[in-house]
Amino acid sequence: MVRRLRVLEDKEALRGLLVRGWRALDRKDWRTWSECWAEDAVLEFGPWGEIRGREAIRARVEAAEAPFPSMQHHILNTHFEVDGDRAAGIGYMWFVAVTGEAAGSAPYSMGGLYDWEFRRGGDGGWLLTRQRLGVRWTAGEDSGPEAFR
Repeated sequence: MVRRLRVLEDKEALRGLLVRGWRALDRKDWRTWSECWAEDAVLEFGPWGEIRGREAIRARVEAAEAPFPSMQHHILNTHFEVDGDRAAGIGYMWFVAVTGEAAGSAPYSMGGLYDWEFRRGGDGGWLLTRQRLGVRWTAGEDSGPEAFR
């Protein structure tokens, strides 16, 4: 019973990590967002290839999302598997961004699949160690220079 409860608590903590991180991402609170990643984390995103290290990931994502005045990252249909101090997860991504300052600006959106790996940090909290993101569709025009290419 104790082990099952711990797994449920861990799964909720993983969801909380992603919600906290991605809400910070929408606010462009790069410090809070990057604290969700391990120092040696890896981000795999098709157009960008593989990016290694928390600071390199932050720099690439911050530059890509700079042109958008407003964004919303939605994480949907998540599922997590916990194995001690390691965990894996999957989910869907739906990203929507305003592409201009005018109220009637056309939104840009994209959707795809997340595949995550996590490890428990020294303080007992979870950190992202690897994220694979595969874009399956886009709609509208990406106004940023080379943002997601």
